Amino acid sequence: MMSLISIVLSCLLFLHLHPASGYFLGQHCGTRQNYTANSTYLSNLNHLLASLTSNTSLDSGFSAATVGHAANQVSGHVLCRGDINTTVCSSCVSSASQDILRLCPGSKNATIWYDNCLLCYSNRNFCSSSNNSNQLIMHVQQNITDHSLFDKLVDKLMNAVADWAAYNTSRMFATGKVKSTDDTLTIYALVQCTHDLSRWQCRQCLQKLIGDMPTWLDGKQGGRILGVQCIIMYKVFSFYNGVSMVQLPSPAAPAPVMPPLVIPAAKQGKKKVTSTVLIVVPIATALVLSICIYLRRKSKWKEVLLYDTERGITDVESLLLRLSTLRAATANFSEINKLGQGGFGTVYKGILPDGQEIAVKRLSRDSRQGIGELKNELALVAKLQHRNLVRLLGACLEEKLLVYEYVPNRSLDTILFDPEKSKQLDWGTRFGIVVGIARGLLYLHEDSQLRIIHRDLKASNILLDADMNPKISDFGLARLFGGDQIQGITTRVAGTFGYMAPEYSTLGHFSIKSDVFSFGVLILEVVTGRKNGGYFEYQQDEDLLSYVWGHWTNGTMEEITDPSLGMNYPRSEVLTCIHIGLLCVQKNPADRPSMSTVVLMLSSDNLSIKAPSMPAFCIKKCRQSSSKSVPLSLNELSVTEVEPR
Repeated sequence: MMSLISIVLSCLLFLHLHPASGYFLGQHCGTRQNYTANSTYLSNLNHLLASLTSNTSLDSGFSAATVGHAANQVSGHVLCRGDINTTVCSSCVSSASQDILRLCPGSKNATIWYDNCLLCYSNRNFCSSSNNSNQLIMHVQQNITDHSLFDKLVDKLMNAVADWAAYNTSRMFATGKVKSTDDTLTIYALVQCTHDLSRWQCRQCLQKLIGDMPTWLDGKQGGRILGVQCIIMYKVFSFYNGVSMVQLPSPAAPAPVMPPLVIPAAKQGKKKVTSTVLIVVPIATALVLSICIYLRRKSKWKEVLLYDTERGITDVESLLLRLSTLRAATANFSEINKLGQGGFGTVYKGILPDGQEIAVKRLSRDSRQGIGELKNELALVAKLQHRNLVRLLGACLEEKLLVYEYVPNRSLDTILFDPEKSKQLDWGTRFGIVVGIARGLLYLHEDSQLRIIHRDLKASNILLDADMNPKISDFGLARLFGGDQIQGITTRVAGTFGYMAPEYSTLGHFSIKSDVFSFGVLILEVVTGRKNGGYFEYQQDEDLLSYVWGHWTNGTMEEITDPSLGMNYPRSEVLTCIHIGLLCVQKNPADRPSMSTVVLMLSSDNLSIKAPSMPAFCIKKCRQSSSKSVPLSLNELSVTEVEPR
């Protein structure tokens, strides 16, 4: 009887420590913009949180709302896990709406995650369907000893469950499991998207998180990556309510197994135990262990925070590598290993002793910064983590070398401008590249801890991973090695003619709108497959901006799409990209959209925007064709047969 009482008390204590809202996992508080007490923004935020709390229902587990106008507008959404009931969902959302104000006081942008729900609000739509960059990544501390087969099982299960969530249910939620051949191991998975995503957007969102798993969760017995638009998680025990929607057959080869749990033999004289006790005692033990995990945070089974967008890397010393190590990795910077050369230096492929492939950028020697300043800047740049940025792995200050992740498909220009290789880039891939670059720039401009202006965005600085996902490279280098820049003016213009905005190339004035101009040129290159040789390249019959503008005003857009696409592309989407590209290359920086607006335009089907005017550096045929220009909105572009004139 005393044992049963102890078990009941343990259960009650467990429930007390694990309220209906579930575990609090973490939060992300925006640091750039704050509201003040008694402000209109705070009043709108309180109305938003009240609306989100009251509108969440069991049927969807999702609620989104917008309150206010202009500078005081605040938007947000909540998402409850698809396997919980209305009561648990409401409790979680209620807790989140209170805790987020306490944990992120004054922040105009914030996200909070619990085991059972997430809540996000923003004045800049970072929790809109276009952005999933604010993430919380956690993993179980215990590893799988031989994890190669295990990781393959996890990947296969995750993709199957993601397909089910995106294409087989309106709830955009799915669970699944897979067993090893000998039934000694079962892996369970759960994925979910917010309901404002299309099915294609949901699958893309999940795919990006699944693609991040090898980086953060290799060989871990459990883990989760939580964004604001979609989430994924897996464990080696059942952690969700209800049946598994997807059950994969066991693989042909046995999966790796965890070390067996060793239970001490029972003492003599206590062997006679009923089957009920045999079942209840392990349950009680598990409850007590769970309490210990919660209170002491020392169990090898606990999930630990691996990375979040607030903390990043803080210790630059952990990034430093020896010159001898990098010389050995690159065969002493052999020409055979040379990948390319840019304005800041030469890049070499290398292989570290553990087999990891890397890209080593050997920087030019004309940096004006001292080692101390450079180390401080490296620590800041290393914190910039986004799926569309090339990841900085380390540095060597003996010879000013930067070490990045190796991206196998090289740079965009090597494929896009090659008549044969460009056939690998169908329209879906190209549009994904455009959106990825836009998201990466938005992160640099607005969502990172630093405001980074790239200053040399071009096709050769866009690297493509194995799945053709774009990664911006050389970000932060202008900040690191352009020490003479003051208040947006520099005497050292670092860039490439044809991509540089007029105010930057002629006066040295730069801003985030300078990068927007470069992005506009880049998006037009992706659509046309035609390289912008620069406005001093008179050997071309017609420069790129003049070429596109002439066809835009004449309504002959089909003539400028890359011939390698054939007719296999959605016409309205191509017109949208051209429209956005022309808006980005306006002469006046104030006329160019911000990257947050660009991302919104790329993800919205019905959004009215102004018609572009004649672009900067438009050399030929612009004057005569500009008189034909008639305003056009993206509302019109959503109708597939409307001409751009």
